[in-house]
Amino acid sequence: MDRVLYIVNAEHEAGTYIPPHQHECFELVYYIQGQGTCSIGQRSYHFRPSTFALIPAGFKHDENHQPSPEVLFVGFHCGNPVINSLSGVFDDDKEHTVLQTLQRMNAEFKRKRDGFTELLNLQMSEITVYLQRLLSASDFHSPAEDQMQYVLNYMNEHYRHKLSVASLAEMSGYSYDRFRHLFKERFQHSPHRYLLLKRLDYAKSLLLHSQMHISEVSAAAGFVNDAQFCNMFKREIGLSPRTFRIQSRVM
Repeated sequence: MDRVLYIVNAEHEAGTYIPPHQHECFELVYYIQGQGTCSIGQRSYHFRPSTFALIPAGFKHDENHQPSPEVLFVGFHCGNPVINSLSGVFDDDKEHTVLQTLQRMNAEFKRKRDGFTELLNLQMSEITVYLQRLLSASDFHSPAEDQMQYVLNYMNEHYRHKLSVASLAEMSGYSYDRFRHLFKERFQHSPHRYLLLKRLDYAKSLLLHSQMHISEVSAAAGFVNDAQFCNMFKREIGLSPRTFRIQSRVM
């Protein structure tokens, strides 16, 4: 029989870091809003809205939140050895079944009507049964499979900012060398080159569709300085940024 120990709905400030800690019970942390990274045991994960972390008893874990986050988490003892062996960050399904059940549990906990303890335990058992079903479902994804896609999504959103391959590797949960190998194997480019091509594509768009000065384009596209931008642009495109702009507009 599953037994709920606590259920908490919390909102943190942006940039909140929760240092490593552990529990004597199993914990499920649902990320309703915000995104960031967390470590569970020896692995690192990226979380975003509609994902949830499963943390076995005794596993050290931390969380680093970026935008203002909202989480709903529950601590419980579970009689299912399959569930107790799970760890990581997972996607909820399209219907947000896990979230809906947790919200019903939270509402029941707040009302504290007669029999609420028994009902919470039954609802937790409902979640563990559902998780067991998801283990074999095609729409249940573990970061062990999807973590590289999460990193790519992050790069696509933040390529104009300063990004280090070391920080991206940490986000993926792999070592620096392993991350570079897996990234190139999956996306056909090294992380450095992928970022360069994204920045160059954005720079070309600015050169074609704005009146921005070359130095402004360089900064907006995420290059360190004008010299780096011009050298990289000419090496990859075959023309200087200024010549590219002139010839493209003539054509």
